[in-house]
Amino acid sequence: MVQQGAHGYWLIIASFLVALVLAVFPMPHWLLWVRPEWVALVLIYWTIALPHRVGILTGLVLGVLLDALEGAALGQNAFALVVVALLSLTLYQRLRVFSVLQQAGTVFVLVGINQLVCQWVQNLEGVGSPELLFLLPAISSALLWPFVLHILRRLRRYYMVT
Repeated sequence: MVQQGAHGYWLIIASFLVALVLAVFPMPHWLLWVRPEWVALVLIYWTIALPHRVGILTGLVLGVLLDALEGAALGQNAFALVVVALLSLTLYQRLRVFSVLQQAGTVFVLVGINQLVCQWVQNLEGVGSPELLFLLPAISSALLWPFVLHILRRLRRYYMVT
């Protein structure tokens, strides 16, 4: 095992960079509606795993970066990810003892809230979706949660990020 200890910030930053790349990775138009919210998933994982290191400020910075990458209204994703980080920090002790299925249900709700906040801001701009298709990423994110949880947990334990 690699001895990193408390110096594992590079793994957290690398996982967020991968999530940002996956968030803007080109996909066919018909698949765009079901693209998982990668940044929210990784943010939820790290706030549950390391609430003393990753929190609201991390959500704000990631949201501004995601706004810039997506070309969204500045603050749309930042506000949504701050809400997700705040709720994750509030629930992290419960989420740690939940089963993976219960965690996936909670992730569905958290990403759904993320999508609702983004949709609300887009409606204020006049470009929101009239259908409920904007909630499909919450379903795909919940379905991918067990894989994200397993991969990030193994990496955190292997590199001893505390």
